[in-house]
Amino acid sequence: MRTLLLAAIFSGMSFCWTLTVHAQSVGLPTPRLLTTMPMGAKAGSEVEITITGEYLEEADELTFSDPRLSATRILDEAGQPIPFRYLVTVAPDCPVGVHEARVMTRLGISSSRAFTVGTLDEVVRTKPNTSLADAMELQINTICNAVMTQRAVDYYSFEGRQGERIVVDCATRGIDSKLNAVLIIADAAGRDLLVERRGGSLDFTVPEEGRYVIKVHEITFKGGPAYYYRLALQKLPSEASVVRLPSTQTVNSFSWPPTGLPEKPELTEQEPNSPESPQKISLPCDIAGHFFPAADVDVFEFEAKKGEVWWVEVASERFGLPTDPAIVVQRVERTDNSQTLTDVAEFSDIPSPVRVSSNGYAYDGPPYNAGSADVLGQLEIKEDGIHRLQLSDQFGGTRNDPRNEYRLVVRKAAPDFALVSWALHMELRNGDRNAVSKPLALRGGATMALEVVAIRRDGFEGEIELFMEGLPEGITAQGLKIPSGQSRGMMLVTADPNAPRAFGNVTFSGRANIDGETVTRPCRLASMAWPIPDAWSDLPSPRLLADVPISVSGFDFAPLTIAPTTRDAYSVTAGEKLTIPLAQTRRSEFSGAAMKCRTMGAGFEGVPMFDVALTADSSEVVLDTATLKTQPGEYVIAFYGGAVAKYRHRPKDVDVAEEACRKAEEDVAAIDAEVKNLMDNVQAAAPEKKSEIEQALAAAMVKQKAAADALTAATARLKQATDAAAPRDIVDIVVSEPITIHVQPAEK
Repeated sequence: MRTLLLAAIFSGMSFCWTLTVHAQSVGLPTPRLLTTMPMGAKAGSEVEITITGEYLEEADELTFSDPRLSATRILDEAGQPIPFRYLVTVAPDCPVGVHEARVMTRLGISSSRAFTVGTLDEVVRTKPNTSLADAMELQINTICNAVMTQRAVDYYSFEGRQGERIVVDCATRGIDSKLNAVLIIADAAGRDLLVERRGGSLDFTVPEEGRYVIKVHEITFKGGPAYYYRLALQKLPSEASVVRLPSTQTVNSFSWPPTGLPEKPELTEQEPNSPESPQKISLPCDIAGHFFPAADVDVFEFEAKKGEVWWVEVASERFGLPTDPAIVVQRVERTDNSQTLTDVAEFSDIPSPVRVSSNGYAYDGPPYNAGSADVLGQLEIKEDGIHRLQLSDQFGGTRNDPRNEYRLVVRKAAPDFALVSWALHMELRNGDRNAVSKPLALRGGATMALEVVAIRRDGFEGEIELFMEGLPEGITAQGLKIPSGQSRGMMLVTADPNAPRAFGNVTFSGRANIDGETVTRPCRLASMAWPIPDAWSDLPSPRLLADVPISVSGFDFAPLTIAPTTRDAYSVTAGEKLTIPLAQTRRSEFSGAAMKCRTMGAGFEGVPMFDVALTADSSEVVLDTATLKTQPGEYVIAFYGGAVAKYRHRPKDVDVAEEACRKAEEDVAAIDAEVKNLMDNVQAAAPEKKSEIEQALAAAMVKQKAAADALTAATARLKQATDAAAPRDIVDIVVSEPITIHVQPAEK
């Protein structure tokens, strides 16, 4: 027996329940786009791509997060679409960078896969190149798309001229690949000249004209479809900066930059700016610098007055860099012969607003982290005088990379907030892992919950309302606001049972009142790059998405819909009890007679766990506002739990396959009878008719074989459909439709 835990944390409290089931499947089938080949294209070009994934049945439209990328189906000779093949057109003005690719399927929109638009010519490796003799020749200023060969090294070659500066870069993790690449430049004989094992690029000056070799392999020599890469070979001027290949954004980068921050900083650090020779600045300031060389400590000196309050923020890790900024602020007292430094404040990490998984997948928190190793804190000046700010990379003693940049901002308070969200996850206990990409692909009658987390900036503590705009037909969204002083809310997205098949990119935002003005900020969406349903050797790899796509299937339906019996708001007087009747629409059988449910939504998180019947059409829940101490006001809540449905995938396919099988059997019977009749006629035919009947018999026997083959194929399809539609125990999150409650003041 497996013990399954659905963990969710609301308003700083951890709510979880345990389900005991026999099955190991978690989450209803969801379309996931896993690979495209190639993984990118040059702006202004066309490229044929092939996709693979999970549950991509009836995949048709391939879409992108930018409208300047478009795709059409590739057709066969008969004019029919070839499954999973598309012609992608990249407009000349399409922005360089990573875009989201998705495919619309029977179950709705798939999860995303990174698709990169660049400025270099692109090729695809088509033959094995796992030896020096088979090295694939690359032209300079080219990108090669390839899949890492398992337990091998991929070889490439190029012609270099003496003195040329050659940069070799390899996009992997930043384009959703599982590859941790090792890059090597070798001479024509394969002898290593330059090696990079930490995911960086190679900056190589050609010592003499001739042939050179690039070797690529996974650090542990893994390979296969999930271990793809884009290898760039580029010539740069000697003075040019190396610009890495485009990459997706980490989840914690959602909180940068602050609203209104200029694209470029006002100042740059000036070396030397060491403890012996600090750089003089005045506040406020906006400075760009680098953690270079190794163990670099940048020191800035400024004058400040007692009572001044400043907010200090550093971005570096949020740029996707392997850095961990730390700041020490000191007061400087100088005499003729000496100076005394007194610590005033220290700043290090930005903590996650909510508790996260302790190991990236455990049930004690979500497998997403909104916190950062960067800095955000308040500096209060206690005394007039000169102060010194020391900025360093806490673990930078061995990092010697000039690309490890930072941006330091010291400002007066500018209260604000930033938002990020992700689909509510079910996570397994007993050592199993479940961290999967969950596209907003809704079945009819389903409600999907998104956890929303806020980073509050510069002392802002107000409540934040959540809303979506531009929803497809048949889909509604209701935000459960983030209360004052808290950091977590919810967004509920509901598909009407009769919603037509639809897809659209929506606007997801938060709204708050700051200093008397209404401000609106975008809410970014995060997802897992790869589904990890149950693995011991693969950690989750979450990232931000570029957009917020939502779809409704139009074919498949939620196994269970829970809704209040009325869409009108419920009303209760503070201190009294409110009974809410629930209607259950069951479209599946379930394991167990009841589902344990919790309550989400500010003001009602303390409602005790209660049962929702899985064998009845109705339930009810009693809310005691006296026990909950709910204050007068308007609230939106929902109920949620974990149920084990006996899910059948595309059961109607069985009916179609049975009808096709029946028709094939009839065709076989008919042609068998025709063949038997012709064989009898051959025996009894007159000599002048016998040749004609034999020819008809031969043609009929050809038809007989074709009919038998068709019956065999139809029988195989019936078995495949029957196997696919066999009931499977699948545990999934069930969320009720939102419920509005008005709590009226009690009479005095």
